Amino acid sequence: MTLSRRRLLQYAASASALAATGTIPGSIARAFAAEEGKRVIPWKNWSGGQSCTPSMRVAPSDEAELAKVIVESAAPIRAVGAGHSFSGLVPTEGTLLSLDRMSGLVRADAAAGRATFKAGTRLGATGAALAENGLALENMPDINKQTIAGAISTATHGTGSDIGSLSTFVEGMRLMTASGEAIDIDAEKTPDLFQAARVSLGALGIVTETTLAARPLYKLKRRTWTAPVEQMLDEAPELWAKHRNFEFYYIPYSGMTIGIVNDETEEAETPEPVNEDDDGLRQLQQLQDWLGWSPSARRWVIQKILGGMEPEERIDYSHKTLSTERNVRFNEMEYHLPREAGPEALKEIIEAIETNDVEVFFPIEFRTVAPDDIWLSPFYRRESCSIAVHRYHEEDYTPYFSLIEPIFRKHEGRPHWGKLNTLKAEDFAGLYPKWNDFLEVRTEFDPEGKFLNPYLRDVFGVKA
Repeated sequence: MTLSRRRLLQYAASASALAATGTIPGSIARAFAAEEGKRVIPWKNWSGGQSCTPSMRVAPSDEAELAKVIVESAAPIRAVGAGHSFSGLVPTEGTLLSLDRMSGLVRADAAAGRATFKAGTRLGATGAALAENGLALENMPDINKQTIAGAISTATHGTGSDIGSLSTFVEGMRLMTASGEAIDIDAEKTPDLFQAARVSLGALGIVTETTLAARPLYKLKRRTWTAPVEQMLDEAPELWAKHRNFEFYYIPYSGMTIGIVNDETEEAETPEPVNEDDDGLRQLQQLQDWLGWSPSARRWVIQKILGGMEPEERIDYSHKTLSTERNVRFNEMEYHLPREAGPEALKEIIEAIETNDVEVFFPIEFRTVAPDDIWLSPFYRRESCSIAVHRYHEEDYTPYFSLIEPIFRKHEGRPHWGKLNTLKAEDFAGLYPKWNDFLEVRTEFDPEGKFLNPYLRDVFGVKA
């Protein structure tokens, strides 16, 4: 394959490497507060779509400092990790809390198949730490810059018809509540709290440690190829049943998709290729700018570039193949649908985009996720497919997402908690059978709403 083709093709969907959150390191005493003579530091998320000016920004180094923050600091108290949530989970006028200084591997038990990490550990750091102990996670998302706590709290996921979200890997966790008390949680001792806390949106307290199921270190063979969208959709059920991991991306106005499968292998690793995803995405952006006036010309050019491409393969350890570096910033909407509804929903999305001449160059992402029994998991008791649409961060996403969201809702989709959506408490109550059970647990552990910012008050229907 030529270099120019690789730039356009490889995965063809860029998400992005996450920017620094800007949270101040140091002890609580070094935190900046909105008082006379002290500096207030604004915050914004990775895409720039969410922002706030908290009265205080803190980065405790241990549970004692964290307890002091929770008890004494201004509410709402919201934890921030990589700033990669596009929804309004983080912004607060109260206290913005980073767990960056509470990170790292606590212990790994290869015989038991589990590892405990401090909650501020970035997902990308778990791979090497586990590999040193002969272990790996069962799956990873396509972006690995998030903290473990943030990823779990929003049910962040990879792809695999028989593999659940990262929240399903949790075997135990440690949670600090609104009173400053730290509680150890697991399925046996605290079953209801366990089911609520594994996907909690940060509304029950601050997670300080998580114990995750792990497995022996393993390698994957990744295969990437192109196909017309009709063919990919027809073959999708067979592909997600046959392969360990399956996903594909539809390139708008092209009629073409890029498919990716992963399967376990004992073969030798291949050299790591140069990551040219960002270049490929920029080329798609150029095609939109140059040929947006002529969808047929745009389609012809992309199909000519993709035509005759030979499949590509790469072999490496799972934590090196499942996640990639993404640097082009965007805002995102992702919904999780009943799996059987996914192909039809994608067809409707493509038609809506291309008949309305929506200016978009980001590929549309299609993945599968296994069901679980976690109360606020979007995958609660149903086999799911996930469809994600993206908008370049400098462009207004509202018209595009407003066009697509009714299609997601028509097919009974549940939105990703960290992605943009317009749903309110009454909508979520209809989508989650255990919604009221979660609300009862939330009220019990945070009766005054110390962890509820305005966005979460809307989500849970809690008045200020």
